[in-house]
This record gives sequence, C-alpha cells and structure tokens, in this order.
Amino acid sequence: MIHFDTDYMEGAHPEIMRRLVETNLDQTTGYGTDPYTAKAKELIRKACGKPDAAVYFLVGGTQTNATVIDALLDKFEGVLAAETAHINVHEAGAIEASGHKVLTLPQHDGKVNKDDVEKYITDFYRDDTYEHMVAPGMLYISHPTEFGTLYTLEELKGLKAVCQKAGIPLYMDGARLGYGLATDSTNVTLKDIAEICDVFYIGGTKVGALFGEAVVAADPNTLPHFFPIVKQHGALLAKGRLLGVQFEALFTNNMYLEIGRHAVRLAMKLKKTFLEKGYKIHIDSPTNQQFVCMPNTVIDRLSKYASFELWGPRGETETVVRFVTDWATSEKDVDKLIGLL
Repeated sequence: MIHFDTDYMEGAHPEIMRRLVETNLDQTTGYGTDPYTAKAKELIRKACGKPDAAVYFLVGGTQTNATVIDALLDKFEGVLAAETAHINVHEAGAIEASGHKVLTLPQHDGKVNKDDVEKYITDFYRDDTYEHMVAPGMLYISHPTEFGTLYTLEELKGLKAVCQKAGIPLYMDGARLGYGLATDSTNVTLKDIAEICDVFYIGGTKVGALFGEAVVAADPNTLPHFFPIVKQHGALLAKGRLLGVQFEALFTNNMYLEIGRHAVRLAMKLKKTFLEKGYKIHIDSPTNQQFVCMPNTVIDRLSKYASFELWGPRGETETVVRFVTDWATSEKDVDKLIGLL
C-alpha cells in the first residue's frame, strides 16, 4: 500500500530526528527558555527579515489558531474567514469554544478577496443595530488554502490595505507554508508575509517536524501577554526545547524550503499524469495537494493499492479525491501510483 492521504503521516525529517537524539540528554530549562529555542527564534527572525519580531512555539495547528485568535480579539469580536477556512470547517468549533464566532465570507478557490472583506465590514457598521452583533475584529487567511491555492503578493497587499483601513489585524495560517513558498508559481516570499501580516505562523507539523508551529509577530506589541494565553489554551510545551531543536534544524541550510520543493515537484509530476490521462482537475493547485475528479470505479480499484482522501461526500458516479505529497514522499511511490493509473 502506498499513501497519499496527507502530509503528516511520517514522523519527522531524519535531520530533525538526528538532532533530537543528539541533544536528548542535554539538561535545559523549560518552556522555551533554552538555548536551542533562542537559536531557532534568531534563525526565523533572520529568514523573515524582522530582527525584532516576537516568535513563539506552540504544539499544533488547531491550538495555534485558537490561541492567536483569542489573543487578538476582544470578547465581543469575531474572526472573518472564508466559508471553507480550516477554522470554520475542520477544527471542531475550537474558535467558538474559546468564545469567538467565525464570520464567514464567500470563498474563491479557497481564498477571500478584498472587496468581500471590505463590504462585510462596511455593511456591518452601516447597520444601526451593530452594537447587538458580533463585530469583525480580525481577518484569517491560510496560505496555502484548504484547496492548495495561493494568494498573490498583490492580493495580500489588497487585504492588508482593507484591514489597515478598518483597524483590524491580518492573520495567516501557515500550516503548509513551506509548500506554498517552495512552488515556482508564487511571487510571495517569507519576508513579504512578515511585512504584510500582523501575525502568521510557520507550520512544522506538516512540513517535516514531529509537531509544532512557530508564531511570528513583526511587532511584539501585537500579542501582549501572549505567554499566559498560550498556557491557558494548553498549547505550551514544558519541554520547550523539543520545539526549539526542530525549528533550528528546519531553518538551517535552507532545509524548510528544500523539503517543500521536493513535495511540490512530485505533486506536479502527479498533476501532469492526471491531465495526460484525461482526468479533470477539480482545483488548480500549484502546491502539494492535488484535487482530482475520478470515476467511483477507478477510486474503488485504486483504493486496493493506494490510500488517499475523498474530498467531500461520495458522488453517484464520480467523486473529488485528494492526493497529498510531502517532504518524505518517494519518487518510487509516485511512479507506482502513476503505473496504477
């Protein structure tokens, strides 16, 4: 059986495992006050071009989204997001559980556009009863999106301008950021993201780490008193050095981008095969997630030899399926899948 279900099926990149074993018996203070975490933060600040940025390491994506959103919003505010956003669909109401509402916007291949954001905010404050309603207190986006699509630099700048005008922060979920930065189809760099977004996170769990995400705020004052809020959300690791060691490895010798490029190259190889064999691409993703419409008969046959995800309910005769590559996907397995197709 070959696996294309998601990008966190394996443990961790061998270099990360080597560093974890190598440092295993070192004695350090906890909660991220160790030298490995300090080094990782400096490497991330350098990569972002933000020497004064605040960097925090949290244990997972859902905890990170719930914690950052709770920290950025007042009690009476909600978070604007695409209707297909991860926080709205696949986080089991984690945002609502922390006392905030997800305010949904139309999605365009997984993205939101600046006109819809501006219209929502304008219409909200034109309503004389707005004090009785949940106020739009921030904007959430993900890059790549749930559909593997990417924002252009112009789109990000447009969203930033709308947020600045409304006086709300722009937050980017970067769970798969490594794969978004690695594709040749993007004109967005990590430094661009650090310049445009008030807060964003660099995903580790889906990009080579055992677990962990790095939250970055170019202006440390954007997240005041963030440490105790992280702890309240159960997102603080006592053995914080385990996160520091992993991100130090990911941001040494350009490894974060290199493993992203590997996954994207293999995803593009699969995409080329799907098109050559006449399958319909459901969403034109330039990253490591590929969405294809397949006859159910093909899905049933292929499922005996390969695992992948149905993207939504099974259709009567055909269904959209998702194939995901990652840092550990082998050329051999991709070629085997192509042979099966």
